[in-house]
Amino acid sequence: MLEDLITSKTRIKLLKIFLSYPSEMYHVRDLSRKTNEEINAVRRELEILEKKGILIREPRANRVYYYLNKNYTFYFDLLKIGAKSIGLGYEILKNKIKLGKINYAMLSGKFIRRMNKNPEEVDFLIVGKVVLPEIALLVKNEEARLDTEINYTVMTEEEFHFRKTRNDPFINQVLSGSRVMLIGDEEDMLS
Repeated sequence: MLEDLITSKTRIKLLKIFLSYPSEMYHVRDLSRKTNEEINAVRRELEILEKKGILIREPRANRVYYYLNKNYTFYFDLLKIGAKSIGLGYEILKNKIKLGKINYAMLSGKFIRRMNKNPEEVDFLIVGKVVLPEIALLVKNEEARLDTEINYTVMTEEEFHFRKTRNDPFINQVLSGSRVMLIGDEEDMLS
C-alpha cells in the first residue's frame, strides 16, 4: 500500500487525507491536527508535495490551503492507489478471505473521486459467493467514516454473466463507467 512506496510517516498520513477527500482544501493547522503530527513536519511534507506537483498551494487572507492537483500526471494513478490503501477498498482487500469467494470487486470512479452521482448509480460492485453480513459491516463502517451513503450491489457470478449477456441496462451502466478493480481481472470481467 502507500507504506510500501513512501517512507515518510507524515507524508503517508497527509496523502491518506487528500486521497480520502480528493476535492477538499485543507489548512495547514487542520492537517496538523488530523495527522497528529507537528506543524513543522506537516509544512515540510506539504512543501515537498507541492514542489512535485501533487498539491497546489493557495493563500487566502492570512491562511494557506492545499489541495490535490488534478493536472498532476499521476493524479488518477494516485486515486487508484488510495482506493486500495484507504477505507473500503483497503478493508475489502484485507478481509478478502473471510468475505467469501470473490470473483470481482470494483469501486466506481465517481466514488473514489467523491463526485456527485445519481442515486441509482452504484459505488461498489462485488461478484461471487460472498458473506453478506461481512460486506454489510464493512460498508456500514465506511459510510460512517465518509459520512455518506454507499450504494452497492452484490451478485453471484452466474447472475452477473446472465445479466451481462442479456445487455441488462444496470450492468451496462456499471461497466461503462470508470472503475478501480480491487479483485479480479478487469478485461475478464468486461469480456
